[in-house]
Amino acid sequence: MTNTEFSFTLEKKSEECWGRVGTIKTRRGEIQTPIFMPVGTVGSVKTLSPDEITATGAQIILGNTYHLLLRPGTDVLDHFGGLHKMMAWDKPMLTDSGGFQVFSLNKLNKITDDGVEFASHIDGKRYWINPEESMRIQRSIGSEIMMVFDECSPYPCNEKRAKAALERSVAWAKRCRIDHPKMRNGQALFGIVQGSMYLPLRLESIKRTEDIGFEGMAVGGLSVGEPKELMLKIMDGMMPHMPEYMPRYLMGVGTPEDLFYGVERGIDMFDCVHPTRIARHATVFTRDGRISLMNAKYTLDDSPIDSSCQCYACRTFSKGYLRHLFKAKEILGLRMASLHNVTFMVNLIKEIRQSLIDNRFNSFKADFLNRYLGEKETIY
Repeated sequence: MTNTEFSFTLEKKSEECWGRVGTIKTRRGEIQTPIFMPVGTVGSVKTLSPDEITATGAQIILGNTYHLLLRPGTDVLDHFGGLHKMMAWDKPMLTDSGGFQVFSLNKLNKITDDGVEFASHIDGKRYWINPEESMRIQRSIGSEIMMVFDECSPYPCNEKRAKAALERSVAWAKRCRIDHPKMRNGQALFGIVQGSMYLPLRLESIKRTEDIGFEGMAVGGLSVGEPKELMLKIMDGMMPHMPEYMPRYLMGVGTPEDLFYGVERGIDMFDCVHPTRIARHATVFTRDGRISLMNAKYTLDDSPIDSSCQCYACRTFSKGYLRHLFKAKEILGLRMASLHNVTFMVNLIKEIRQSLIDNRFNSFKADFLNRYLGEKETIY
């Protein structure tokens, strides 16, 4: 394992916006940015096999440190030689640190500057995570990209609490870097910018996180309940100050419209459970907006979900058949809707990337969103 196993090459900066085109190199392959990353929370992108994920064109997936700690646990992960081997995925993987889940999914028993004690949402068993433990768990998982352990501020959050969370996150980031020196085991480590909705805190977080020295930088603590306008306002203020030489990752954000809003502000990496979550409830993406396959008007519809999509679901099945599957509570319906939504997002980010290369991002954004959103939502 050498330091050359991870690199980010910035290949083009847009002439129309802050958008960028680049390539991330990892030990398990290259990632073309900007990129959308499907989420495999517990070692599986829900309902889909690794072969199906590969067929969508996905270049990287996510695993969740918190959930993988609870099940199957690091003893099992170590036995199998990491999550890649266990789940038969041979492409890059990114893991979050568990911080967001620890702070959002559980009633905390104790939080100190050293770490967090919490109760499992599964069986109430108590666990302890601190920066060093988060690094250990992520090394057991074996991801190509690891995230520092941080404290994610809720929304709303007063400035005093946001500042305290920022201070703790910076201190923990330093400990993560010490425990996981650059490219230990061939695994890159990204820092995370916090600061809630306070721009001065965000700018302070950027500077202090960059000074520690990481292989990439993520934006955390957005899309946690704040209005879209506020999220974008914070991004407008902070993105010009984000380091250009490393990949920028907007954590937990990834609707079709959000890809455009993020890319034009200089984001390189996105992830979100939204595409597969809504798919399991019969909602799918089309060029003309989201639709619910449960709608009665699709009962006799023999057209595909989206005629422009070449996923297996769209090449093979009609909306009428997929509606029948959901009505009959057949698992195939969930699988095909999930396959389509992931394919839609992966293809959309590829088209966005090409529009940046061709210097036509603005026109592509306008054309897509005018059709996709119509008059249903403001286009930012």
